[in-house]
Amino acid sequence: MRPLHAALAVLCAALWGFNFVVIEIGLRHFPPLLFSALRFLVAALPAVFFVRRPRVALHWVLGVGLALGVAKFGLLFLGMHQGMPAGLSSLVLQVQAVFTAVFAAATLGERLGRVQLTGMAVALCGIAVAAVGQGTSGPLGGFLLVIAAAAAWGVSNVLTRKAAPPDALSWMVWVSLVPPLPLFVLSLLFEGPSADLAALRSLDPGGLSAICFIAWVATLFGFGVWGFLLRQYDASSVAPFTLLVPVFGMASAALLLGEGITTLDTLAAALLIGGVTLVSLAGRRGKGRKPEPVAGAVPETTGREPQAAGAGPLG
Repeated sequence: MRPLHAALAVLCAALWGFNFVVIEIGLRHFPPLLFSALRFLVAALPAVFFVRRPRVALHWVLGVGLALGVAKFGLLFLGMHQGMPAGLSSLVLQVQAVFTAVFAAATLGERLGRVQLTGMAVALCGIAVAAVGQGTSGPLGGFLLVIAAAAAWGVSNVLTRKAAPPDALSWMVWVSLVPPLPLFVLSLLFEGPSADLAALRSLDPGGLSAICFIAWVATLFGFGVWGFLLRQYDASSVAPFTLLVPVFGMASAALLLGEGITTLDTLAAALLIGGVTLVSLAGRRGKGRKPEPVAGAVPETTGREPQAAGAGPLG
């Protein structure tokens, strides 16, 4: 890979990792479901008027929009709102690679080799270590919500794999058009119209900046660059850069939010990133062909396509 393109891949990982810090800041201004709805609304509009609808069946757009936008990001924002640290969230969300491999094996008939199974076991050990650390230092409920978000991301990865969209940016824009309405409805039902109105009336530069960064920088710019890289290189050369996302996420959370990195956090990171690497790279070798360039919201490695936090890796 050319040095400039490698620098762009690292930049994407840095933006997606830092995105978890921005989510944490945004949650200080908005209820989580409302914040997620606004994020997707700003990502979709007005961009949807300037990019063509991806050449896939509409039900795939709807399915991924619900699984990725409503379930994955709704659960992630709820988990972080309940006290799950931003840096640890960027790490734990990587277990979506394990969920993706399991769901793909169950629904697409993909076989899991010994290396992948070993990687899954190592990654789950990392999750167990992270759970122990979180259980002794923070609310376990937030941790479980982020795990559920990773599972929802796994579902969206399998749906995206079936849809096989040809362009990452247009796919992300049109998928972003689906979540706002259901998220607004859920916010009204569970967070209440008074809380939503209060947040919107008190909108300040900090809250607006958080929405714009997540929607335009992490989502549109990030996936636009990522899609460009995937058109230039094989996914097996590009996707490993997503393993830097939790590194940037945990580092930026420690520097900017004062989140501590414990010995258990370090051990969990080593196990989880190592396990995800085994699952992803073994999965690519088993495919034997270049995967479709697709994207989710916040990136993570899935064994076939780059996905997002932050999402997404986005976050």
